[in-house]
Amino acid sequence: MNLTLLLGVSGILLLFCVFANRLTDRYGIPALLIFLGLGMLSGSDGVGQIQFYDAKLANHIGTTALIFIIFTGGMETRWSDARKIIVRGSVLATAGVILTALFLYLCTHYILRLPHEIALLLSVIVSSTDAPAVFSALRSQKQELQTTLKPLLEFESGSNDPMAIVLSIGVTQLLSDSGFSGGELFFNFIFQMILGTFFGILAGKTAAYILSKFKLDYIGLYPVFGVGLAMVTYSLTQVAWGNGFLAVYLCGIILGNAGFRHRRHLIRFHDSLSWMMQIGMFLILGLLVNPSELGNVFGISFGCAVFLMFIARPLAVFICLHKSTYTTKEKIFISWAGLKGAVPIILATYPLISNFPNSQFLFNAIFVIVIISVLIQGQTLSFVAKKLNLYKKTEKTE
Repeated sequence: MNLTLLLGVSGILLLFCVFANRLTDRYGIPALLIFLGLGMLSGSDGVGQIQFYDAKLANHIGTTALIFIIFTGGMETRWSDARKIIVRGSVLATAGVILTALFLYLCTHYILRLPHEIALLLSVIVSSTDAPAVFSALRSQKQELQTTLKPLLEFESGSNDPMAIVLSIGVTQLLSDSGFSGGELFFNFIFQMILGTFFGILAGKTAAYILSKFKLDYIGLYPVFGVGLAMVTYSLTQVAWGNGFLAVYLCGIILGNAGFRHRRHLIRFHDSLSWMMQIGMFLILGLLVNPSELGNVFGISFGCAVFLMFIARPLAVFICLHKSTYTTKEKIFISWAGLKGAVPIILATYPLISNFPNSQFLFNAIFVIVIISVLIQGQTLSFVAKKLNLYKKTEKTE
């Protein structure tokens, strides 16, 4: 496909996604499914017949998109709300991910009888709550949630991806390299989180100081500054063996809550950029999937998804929020809001890239789990909140 045709097809797909998003507002169809569906329709098994099998390229595109999505999520997080839940949110983002993976592994290995390696990889890859999916679901709701539910879920989903990424890459190394140990995996995690926190705070504070002291010549340069900041923060942190996603999220929180000229303009730009990144990421991931292969993994994926939604995630949430101020109804809602999205699909490309045995089966199974999660949890999130009476009551005016 030459450049002219590629640009035309890409533009048409983007425009389709823009107008298809109206289906989300009108019929409640999650945007993630629309974008993935268009990618699948355009792929080798669909009407578009676009041949795309490059897992490494898909991984790089997905990683780049996540940098800006998580950075935007950080900028749109209000620190006045987030600081109230930072301890519980951090517990959910770390221990919650480990517990979810552990419970799911017990199900996939001992009940569904998947081989140890596949069960372990699948469990850690789908253990985290997906930031783009949660941000999109929460911000599409017509009513506001009570107490600190929204900031808790946004903070957890924005900060637990690093845990899932470290676990997924670490477990892949553990299973592929006999010289790699569980102790190294634990040390790597602690080291990456500490450095990610340090670089994120440093980058955010430095950027906020620069923008508060110096006025850029043109308003259009503020978004350029934000794009460069996100890229440099991620890159420097990764080079230093820290976790770049955590650094980018913390940097976004600090910058989004700082006082400087044209802050709203910067946030609005990154909101638009985040949408572009989501569309591009889901389209590429959709292209990577062969729909004809998904029927072979549906039974396993459905069993995993049901166990994840009704047992693994709720158990992890109730343990992590034990003796907290959250009520049983709020814990149930937090459990149900553990949506899966693009992050597990991107993480599933790591075994593909390393030619891990049965990696295609694993990728397809995780893809179907994400679809089921979005269809069931994403579609019913508002319904569950309403039934649990968790929305703020609006005062009626005479």
